[in-house]
Amino acid sequence: MQELTMQLKETFERVKRASKGLALLSDAQRNEILLAVADAIVENKERILKANAEDLAKMEKSNPLYDRLQLTEKRLEDIAHDMRNVAALPSPLGHITKQKTLPNGLRLCRVSVPFGVIGMIYEARPNVTFDVFSLCFKSGNACVLKGGKDADSSNREAVAIIHEVLEKYSVQEDVVCLLPATHEATGEMLNAVGYIDLCIPRGGRKLIDFVRDTARVPVIETGAGVVHAYFDKDGDLEKGRAIINNAKTRRVSVCNALDTLLIHKDRLGDLPALLAPMEGKVEFFFDDESRYDTEFMDYKMNVVTVASLDEALEHIDRHGSGHSEAIITENEEAARRFQQHVDAACVYWNAPTSFTDGAQFGLGAEIGISTQKLGPRGPMALEEITTYKWLIEGEGQIRP
Repeated sequence: MQELTMQLKETFERVKRASKGLALLSDAQRNEILLAVADAIVENKERILKANAEDLAKMEKSNPLYDRLQLTEKRLEDIAHDMRNVAALPSPLGHITKQKTLPNGLRLCRVSVPFGVIGMIYEARPNVTFDVFSLCFKSGNACVLKGGKDADSSNREAVAIIHEVLEKYSVQEDVVCLLPATHEATGEMLNAVGYIDLCIPRGGRKLIDFVRDTARVPVIETGAGVVHAYFDKDGDLEKGRAIINNAKTRRVSVCNALDTLLIHKDRLGDLPALLAPMEGKVEFFFDDESRYDTEFMDYKMNVVTVASLDEALEHIDRHGSGHSEAIITENEEAARRFQQHVDAACVYWNAPTSFTDGAQFGLGAEIGISTQKLGPRGPMALEEITTYKWLIEGEGQIRP
């Protein structure tokens, strides 16, 4: 254990040093390297898919995480596309966010800068390896990655490809580092004070709670979502059917997938039609209180009858996780009240929660979806992984 601690400390020191070198790269250079990595993903898809197949072979297809773990040619092309989108975005660095001159003549300027080193802990999601690298590299941050053992082969192949491109451009490979897929490595990462400037867990409630309760480095909570859609008494049936089906079945293993449908009692006669597109695919639990706090990540969904908008809001207050919530209604007053009252990062009116995604929001990609209120909230991308510093210029003034 002592030997592992020393090895990881040396790793963290190298990443910290490498993070300083990122500041010497221009935005144009960073973009060129990101485009080269995007090309390398497509060119080396067979390598990545072979490694991914090794991971998939160790997991039952019935496991809800199987879909998250699986990579395909189409998904790799999408990952490369998102990385090119990140490269095309304006740099988040060097933005002057506040500027003023004090009565004593001191000139103050607040400018955006990288955090430095971002630690990322995630489960069976190999796409996160590429997404985090692209966002961190573009924003001038080095990254320490701690993936789950389920995706270790996929993650190691992904980082190997990134390192190959960095070597071609004479950039230190330590700007992105993948730790061993062990609990001990997680513990060392969460205690890497002075080396890791920000830690972001991305996964289920158990992982996020563990990181929040254990870490000595700053943490932003992301990911876990108990998601609701409320079909109001003034909801449109056709819109509702499409929205609910898309929110639930587009990808059941993601954090924006629908867990609970709330339906006004006056519209129970429309329930069979609302659920029809999911019949035979989704298992429904009707008014089963024991499951109200469940993030299913599976083809399972609660259906709860409510007597009013107020009752729907009360249910979400009790059981929501602050991620994404939706109302389906043609009543603007009800919709505005819902959006004003619901305490979540993303609140929808007549649209599915499946849109809670950095790429869908035009952010290029996402490093996670923050469910906390202090700091970033919702999909986190380039701007959300920068901080700022004050630059002060004077002409010899002294404080009385």
